[in-house]
Amino acid sequence: EFKKDTREEILTIAKDVEAAMREKGLGYHFPLLFGNDTKKIWNLRKAGLGLLGNMPGDDKAVPVIEDTAVDVHDLPGYIEEFNAILKKYDLYAVHYAHAGSGELHLRPIINLKTEEGNALFRTIATEVAALVKKYNGSLSGEHGDGRLRGEFIPQMIGAKNYALLQQIKETWDPHHIFNPGKIVDTPPMNTQLRYTPGQKDPNVTTVFRWGNQTILQHAEQCNGSGDCRKTHLSGGTMCPSFMATRNEKDTTRARANILREFLTNSTAVNKFNHKEIYEVMDLCLSCKGCKSECPSNVDVAKLKAEFLQQYYNVNGIPLRSKLIAHFSTVAKLGSIWPGLYNGLVTNPITGTIIKNMAGFATKRSMPELSKITVQQWMNKREKQTVSANNEKLVYLFCDEFTNYNDAGIGIAAIQLLEKLGYTVIIPRHVESGRAMLSKGLLYQAKKIAHQNIDLLSPLITEETPLIGIEPSAILTFRDEYIDLADDAHWEAAKQLAKHVFYIDEFLAREIKKGIITAASFTKMPKSIQLHGHCQQKALTNLNDSVQVLSLPENYTVNYIPSGCCGMAGSFGYEKEHYDLSMQIGNLVLFPAVQKAGTDTEIAAPGTSCRHQIKDGTGKKAKHTVEILWEAMV
Repeated sequence: EFKKDTREEILTIAKDVEAAMREKGLGYHFPLLFGNDTKKIWNLRKAGLGLLGNMPGDDKAVPVIEDTAVDVHDLPGYIEEFNAILKKYDLYAVHYAHAGSGELHLRPIINLKTEEGNALFRTIATEVAALVKKYNGSLSGEHGDGRLRGEFIPQMIGAKNYALLQQIKETWDPHHIFNPGKIVDTPPMNTQLRYTPGQKDPNVTTVFRWGNQTILQHAEQCNGSGDCRKTHLSGGTMCPSFMATRNEKDTTRARANILREFLTNSTAVNKFNHKEIYEVMDLCLSCKGCKSECPSNVDVAKLKAEFLQQYYNVNGIPLRSKLIAHFSTVAKLGSIWPGLYNGLVTNPITGTIIKNMAGFATKRSMPELSKITVQQWMNKREKQTVSANNEKLVYLFCDEFTNYNDAGIGIAAIQLLEKLGYTVIIPRHVESGRAMLSKGLLYQAKKIAHQNIDLLSPLITEETPLIGIEPSAILTFRDEYIDLADDAHWEAAKQLAKHVFYIDEFLAREIKKGIITAASFTKMPKSIQLHGHCQQKALTNLNDSVQVLSLPENYTVNYIPSGCCGMAGSFGYEKEHYDLSMQIGNLVLFPAVQKAGTDTEIAAPGTSCRHQIKDGTGKKAKHTVEILWEAMV
């Protein structure tokens, strides 16, 4: 990494370094990054830890000797002898991190759940400690010693120096109150592990697929790194509840750890049936930030949904959860007389009664129904002719939220696509099941997934994709449906997922192909502030939305560095979660929206996000397709 006054100086240095490395046969590719792009290489480096944590099964890259450091000139010899030790025990280790400083994070792959693995863990640590001592190196070159390397401190610094440490400990902490068993008088390093040697994993039947691992193994991917303890100033989504409460109980790792603890040690017939798990899972907003931001990609939203279904199996489904899960049924009935429905939920008296009966916060405004649904609007139009050679045919997934609550957005999306030359067909399908997934009703969500897979698989191809407007609804095809599908539907679910796109993704793809151009849109200037949907950020990216909104020549788009808005589907409506929901919104999103000028448009793809912005700031936010439709020439 080089820092100079001019780009030309950097280019000269980089050219000289590349020439010298090529001369010695070192390296094969030499990209040069400037400005914000330099973050990419550091993020790539950090991603290494996540890749290690993502190893499926019980064999894991274990952090036993990961802080060894020797003189950089001794590093080749040290690595050679280190690998010889591993070879002796038929082991392999990942070599990772700071070679330029003589330090390596060396993690051998061991199954610590077995007696053999536990013994091998200690053996490797002992032999490598001796090797480090031979090279006059450090066993803890970057981090601390703690319980893992504490017992090797006498060997590393000698008996006399170790006695001084004991004397200091006895002087200042004679009762061993502070961090007992660390640094001084540390117990054997393989006696305080998560796993008891020889432990048997529980035989737990789940609704979700967990890939080539079990639900317990997925929870065990959490390595405790604490990336979920970020503040709202750090950027990113994970973990919104912790950002607000600053309570360890509300971190992603706490949720993974409590599930791991009870699945491993509970003696109950249903190991999920513990109120303690429910309490720790309660403030998970299912934003899925952890799915992409956790170094080990622990999907706590998926863990929570599975837990809730298993917990309901014993304790029954609460009435409010049933109401929310069956939102589309309620909305369908209400759409018969939308004026009556809207009058009841918005009237101060009847609205308060309804909220109290449902367990919703009385301070929260209720979502209203559109006067006409998207399906009704489409049915009133003339049927479109679809020919076999129609190269611009797309199928629109008319999700339940757009259909009933945001029909204007759905209609705008159809009109936008048609004016851009696409033929839009709403195929026969059922609801997305998103509301059921959010409340843990997985058996019912599984049936819906199978119905949609059966109905849509024959139609959806690379040439005729399925696109959706509400991110959380359309992205179920790419995420939960694959994990819910039974064996008979699994291959079809995976194939279908390949050709399903959130509408901003689809439009951005067409822009890159040159099919959609700025010529179709206004040249009038507009400033836009974009708040991204959590699941869009977790499963796709916001670059597509930025590209779509930036297509009109004089549109400028700024991304609000907000995490979750705090609404998270039904979470922000629930009376016990309302205050926290608003607190999360106030971290970044609300202040940014309130600071925006009156001539600045607020863009927010998610239905819940737009509702939260309205309640939190009094300002209206629009979907990206609304803004683009309004910009059409």
